[in-house]
Amino acid sequence: MKAQTQRLTVVGPAGAIECALDVPNVAAGAAAGAAPVSARGIAVICHPHPQHGGTMDNKVVQTLARALLQLGYRTVRFNFRGVGASEGTWDEGRGEVDDALAVVAARREPGQPLVLAGFSFGGYVAAQAASQLPAEARAERLILVGPSTEKQQVPPVPDDTLVVHGELDDVVPLSATLAWARPQSLPVVVVPGGGHFFHGQLGLLKHIVLRAWH
Repeated sequence: MKAQTQRLTVVGPAGAIECALDVPNVAAGAAAGAAPVSARGIAVICHPHPQHGGTMDNKVVQTLARALLQLGYRTVRFNFRGVGASEGTWDEGRGEVDDALAVVAARREPGQPLVLAGFSFGGYVAAQAASQLPAEARAERLILVGPSTEKQQVPPVPDDTLVVHGELDDVVPLSATLAWARPQSLPVVVVPGGGHFFHGQLGLLKHIVLRAWH
């Protein structure tokens, strides 16, 4: 994503998981002579469907990482099992949730605030991972962009979850996400004219995420 991006691996249930870590320049805002300010927390971002070309370098995933980095979070993108340099094979969503939880466990410091985010299939994984964290380790915020609400059973999510969906999404119909959100009385941010991959609207997507923190 940028020159300072660190490529690393963590141990997962199916072998090594390839990750990309970005750290905010938290020291830049500190007063001269003052100690560096610590990061706001950690954000783990899940990519789209591995069997349809999804990787941690997807443009929507990178946009989420840039927004969260700007907000002061250390960001971790990672490849699901069988993608890129990550070991293992596709596990129909079950093992992919385990991969996300393994990345959280490996990169989150004790008591550190956590944001879980995901795009498309990754939105399903992020929601499932969040639902499996113990109460004392729950994520402080969940971000789901174009979540796979039609083909996956996305669990109910906290009422402060940021859900963003394109009006003209032809991969996951907006109607599917509204049907999932309706019983939860969960607001959905609809991007007018937006498709599944937000072509030409990634700047707007980033702004929506930044605005949700203000």
